[in-house]
Amino acid sequence: MEGIHAFQRVVNDPGSYLQAVKGKQKIIGYCCTYLPEEIIFAAGVHPVRLFGTKGNIAKADAHLQAYSCSLVRGILEEGLAGRLSYLDGMVFPHSCDSIQRLSDIWRLNIGFTWHADVVLPVKLDTASAREYMAAVLKKFRRDLEAWLDTPITDESLATSITTYNKLRRLLKRIYELRSENPALISGRDVATIVKGSMIMRREEAAHTLEGIVQALEVQKNQSSAPQKKRLVVAGSICDHMEVYDLIEQAGGVVVWDDLCTGSRFFEGQIALDGDPILSIADRYTDRTICPAKHASLTARGDNLVQIAKERKAGGAIFLLLKFCDPHAFDYPYMKEMLDKENIPSMLLEIEQELPSAGQLATRFETFIEML
Repeated sequence: MEGIHAFQRVVNDPGSYLQAVKGKQKIIGYCCTYLPEEIIFAAGVHPVRLFGTKGNIAKADAHLQAYSCSLVRGILEEGLAGRLSYLDGMVFPHSCDSIQRLSDIWRLNIGFTWHADVVLPVKLDTASAREYMAAVLKKFRRDLEAWLDTPITDESLATSITTYNKLRRLLKRIYELRSENPALISGRDVATIVKGSMIMRREEAAHTLEGIVQALEVQKNQSSAPQKKRLVVAGSICDHMEVYDLIEQAGGVVVWDDLCTGSRFFEGQIALDGDPILSIADRYTDRTICPAKHASLTARGDNLVQIAKERKAGGAIFLLLKFCDPHAFDYPYMKEMLDKENIPSMLLEIEQELPSAGQLATRFETFIEML
């Protein structure tokens, strides 16, 4: 399918793609889904998510402890090595401790023309959370306007919201179609599409997604495959597409996820009526949280259990990025909630490099056979 190939090309060589974009517009990097992309897009700037590095990490180790996660170390490595020259600026949302400290190190050592911290509220279950969220987003809007020396109008925000609503709706539809009939599209292709949507120009991504969804809608009742064990995946990021291949080869299929490189990226729509900043604030307040935010003592566990039940998943796989404290603290209670619902789970610690394919295959096969 040509649309999928377009995303694959971007994911395989994001640098070349983004250098071409740089000739047309400014580019701002980010590293967390709690980044108000809609405001950046409305300013005529291209937001792009960074995913670390596939190469060796050496330069970053002079600035970060070895027990910082490979995502943070990898992003810093790319910046220090000069491989992010397509960026004009970087935005750091108030997220985990490591990303907050990465912001300080970045400001002191990497000389992009613009740098911003977006200190969003952590507690989202209070009456003042929405008001505080909106105030932070309004300040970010003003700061971006000052840097660009151009206004960000409500009309441009409405256009941006429309584009992002469309993008998120199409990504969710692909997930729904795969959940209904996993033979339609592979897990690797779905993960590639989501990652590509965080790199590609958003109008281009939405247009390409339309074609993919139309093709899948036509085929949804035509494809068939041997029944496989239905699984959900949870964690922070999964930048290892081979994980999905190994799960499928072991007799499983990922029918949904709770990842910031997955459903948390596209979950939730933004209202088009009223103040656009307040509407954006509503989504970032109400959307499914990650461990860096707080909505209730059991919000994340409740969400994962609900996903597993709705998608008829027989098990869950936790992908824990090594040294990611927020997700590590989250895991025990989420596992306990799954156990209470008789939903088996397994924990897989991942890093910049995965364990050997043979070792992973054995672990997946063992887990899937017991379901």
